[in-house]
Amino acid sequence: MSAPVFFGSPEVLRGAQVGGTVIIHGAEARHAIAVQRLRSGEHIELVDGAGLRACGRVDGASTPDTLQVQIDNVVEEDPGLPQVIVVQALPKGDRGERAVEMLTEVGVDRIVPWSAEHCITKWKADREAKSHAKWVSTAGEAAKQARRSRWVQVDQLANTPQVIELMNEFDLTLVLDESATDPIPTQLASEVKSVALIVGPEGGLSPGERAAFRAAGAQCVRLGRTVLRTSTAGVVAAAVVLAGTARWEHETIAAKGDVSD
Repeated sequence: MSAPVFFGSPEVLRGAQVGGTVIIHGAEARHAIAVQRLRSGEHIELVDGAGLRACGRVDGASTPDTLQVQIDNVVEEDPGLPQVIVVQALPKGDRGERAVEMLTEVGVDRIVPWSAEHCITKWKADREAKSHAKWVSTAGEAAKQARRSRWVQVDQLANTPQVIELMNEFDLTLVLDESATDPIPTQLASEVKSVALIVGPEGGLSPGERAAFRAAGAQCVRLGRTVLRTSTAGVVAAAVVLAGTARWEHETIAAKGDVSD
């Protein structure tokens, strides 16, 4: 079984050296000590959420919320290509957090919450910050569960014109559309360094949204004969895309040894 992963602040981990000791404070330390019940000598990994992973062993706990870790190795992990971005229409109930959790575990790099025309759920102005914070928190917890060193970027809520503007940042945009005839590609051209997947709401894309995405250069595709829920469609699509890349074959390590500024 792989070692448990905990978050360490970049300020602490960027100065980590092999053979040295890093001290983790607060909630992460309490979770390691009280919930995981880690003891001296047990393996642990610390990540900064930006690609740095420090592997080590528990060296003791001086207080209930202070954990000492002796560092054995420090690596900077490359994010890999292509980058996968999911534009996720807001699902009903807690399915939004479920989608974020699974997308993070699958390995996407960025999630854009989208207020589509047929969305039943709306992030009203007075609740938007709280809803967004919940998606960010869910992504962070899922990243640790998935042993990721690099956190998922969760954008602020976007409307359709903003999504179309974002498309300029991506090499390829695929719109999941049950009325499409083209299948989702299982292999991407080598020049594609970023691919966005647009996932519509339970009520489907509106004719205007479909036309606007196509006019902006997006390709409409379908996953298969069945119609998936919006909270699972993006997960399946991301898995199809990633399975056809080198990103699922191995982790790319950019640097080994000491990492310090």
